[in-house]
Amino acid sequence: MFASFMINTWLVATIVAVVAGLVGFFVVVRGAAFAAHALPLGTFPGAAAASLLGVNPLAGLVVAAAAGVIGISWLGRRGRLEVATALCLVMLLGLGALFLSMTTQYSQAVYALLFGEVLGVSNRDLVSVALISATCVVFIALLFRPLLLGSVSAELLEVQRVSSRHMEFAFLAILALATAMALPVVGALLVFSLMVGPACAARSLSRRPGTAVLLSVVLSLLTVWAAIALSYVSDWPIGFFVGAIGALQYGLGWAWRRARGQHPAVGAAAR
Repeated sequence: MFASFMINTWLVATIVAVVAGLVGFFVVVRGAAFAAHALPLGTFPGAAAASLLGVNPLAGLVVAAAAGVIGISWLGRRGRLEVATALCLVMLLGLGALFLSMTTQYSQAVYALLFGEVLGVSNRDLVSVALISATCVVFIALLFRPLLLGSVSAELLEVQRVSSRHMEFAFLAILALATAMALPVVGALLVFSLMVGPACAARSLSRRPGTAVLLSVVLSLLTVWAAIALSYVSDWPIGFFVGAIGALQYGLGWAWRRARGQHPAVGAAAR
């Protein structure tokens, strides 16, 4: 499990989990689960195009993520954000199907892009993931307060002389970078579960933003570490365990929140 060929797997999974936990907290509090689901699916055409051209797939992911963010932001200003997200997703999925049909490694490329290939991370990919992750963490640290304030009320954000549109664009850009970085590891279909499951559980366990962010990161780390260990022992796909553990965390968080809500009198007395 800790052999030399597994070192990059543990390192890149840890990096991805930390960023997913941080970004996932804002995905949950801002109600942006659809965008978190659509952007990973919308960025895989970039990797397909990069594979077709013979360049680094991570570069294609970043370009496709940028295109998705620009498209969602531009269309969102002229209509509902959910509709804009859906339109961009449909367009990018169509391009992805076109690019994948042109490659000679169709089935293998589809599997790697949709479900990840954490065991195939090279040293060059590890450096790229680390740089993108550091960028995401820096932006989150700089924009933590306005991102949190904007998730409560856009009007409160405008009172602070911060444009809600600019902050929405910044959030989508951070989300796109995080998904582009995580997609080669856990795949387009499982980035969503890694961001939402631990973050939802963390929010159920604590109402304090700082504590909830920390819990989200810890739960995300436990998810990927447990998924790698279980996959190594059982020889089952890592993606299955990431999705299953994320769903379990979400269910336990929901049960904990319901259990606390069943005794309002006790909570009032404690306050």
